[in-house]
Amino acid sequence: MSSSPPAPPAREIICADAIAWMEERGRIEGACAVTSLPDVSEVGLALPDWREWFLRAVRLVVEAVPETSAAVFFQSDIKEGGRWIDKGALVISAAEEAGAQVLFHKLVCRRPPGTLTGGRPGYTHFIAVSRAMKCPDVLPIPDIITDPGRSLWIRAMGIRAAAHAVRFARDQVGAKLIFDPFCGVGTVPAVANALGLDALGVEKARKRAEQSRTAEVKSVDL
Repeated sequence: MSSSPPAPPAREIICADAIAWMEERGRIEGACAVTSLPDVSEVGLALPDWREWFLRAVRLVVEAVPETSAAVFFQSDIKEGGRWIDKGALVISAAEEAGAQVLFHKLVCRRPPGTLTGGRPGYTHFIAVSRAMKCPDVLPIPDIITDPGRSLWIRAMGIRAAAHAVRFARDQVGAKLIFDPFCGVGTVPAVANALGLDALGVEKARKRAEQSRTAEVKSVDL
């Protein structure tokens, strides 16, 4: 008698404000967070208010996963009012306030190395933090990821970059569920499903939430 094929990975996308949702939900067992928090231009706040919002959001993401799990952030620095804002430093500062330490800090090239850029840098911080986990001695992720892969949206992380994070969550953290509280058009949930993990996403914009529910990634080869 033949056995039934395994059920495909699940995906749940919730249309809600991520901050309020995380505060109400609390700890998500078995999850590893992989996300990218919105820039000041996306949340409609003045710069000082956005900075406080950003720090609070990072702390909530860290606290949303078990202590032995990890939270992974993709963040590009921004230029606002003639000043550069180091979002990688903001992530690390807020994570440390939440009791987490940096597991690794790598870079993803958004432009070919050597390219001159203007208001947006040609790189993205790729940072993993955890409250109890230690970084593995051997971590199969390059320090500089030169090909982020195809993006499903202009602001979305590349598929290959997301796959590095999801594979880390699956193989090193042992996560069964990928949590993205700012999932946008669904790159991270789609990559998580493609790599055999369940996905839980939160997205405030209704249109992007609908896109996130149906986004598909067919190839995540590194």
